[in-house]
Amino acid sequence: MKNKAHKKPANAKTLLLAAFLTAALILGALMAQKYLARHGTGTAPVAPRQAGTVSVSLFFAAPDASGLVRESREIGACASDLSACVSSTLEELANGPLGDLSPTLPPGSTFRSVHTQGDTAIVDIGKELAENLPKGSSAEMTAVYSIVNTISYNFPAIKRVKFLLEGRDITTLGGHLKLDKPLEPDFRLESRRG
Repeated sequence: MKNKAHKKPANAKTLLLAAFLTAALILGALMAQKYLARHGTGTAPVAPRQAGTVSVSLFFAAPDASGLVRESREIGACASDLSACVSSTLEELANGPLGDLSPTLPPGSTFRSVHTQGDTAIVDIGKELAENLPKGSSAEMTAVYSIVNTISYNFPAIKRVKFLLEGRDITTLGGHLKLDKPLEPDFRLESRRG
């Protein structure tokens, strides 16, 4: 009889330990999933396809100006031409955010053309973007890196972005950020807001 009394608590402790470990694993997996959803790995979520829609991540400004924040958007699937895919994505960026984020590009901003050359996207912006961009280094950096990060995140074959203004080389948009050479993405500018 003594033997049975000792086995019951040991079995209860084992079951309790197993339940605790299971709950800890589930909680850990959920936390890891939430972290990865919020702070992605920087790889592209989609590849160009022929039909249907694709999900892209656009980089807009956080409402508190703490950096760039991703917003997912469904856009029409583009043809296999990488330049056309990038152009469609940039048009959505120019349309502005759908949620509580702030636009990074002034209203009426246009992209005259986009083409790729090796691992570089060459983006020809319209004069409206440069003329209507708010003054200051923050506005200029936010606008430029929302474009660069959006392109590089969604299209990992593109490592750099070169800017043209109305078909001509450009050295800066507002005098604060050098654009005479192609820029690589800077995902450190992404806000860690929750």
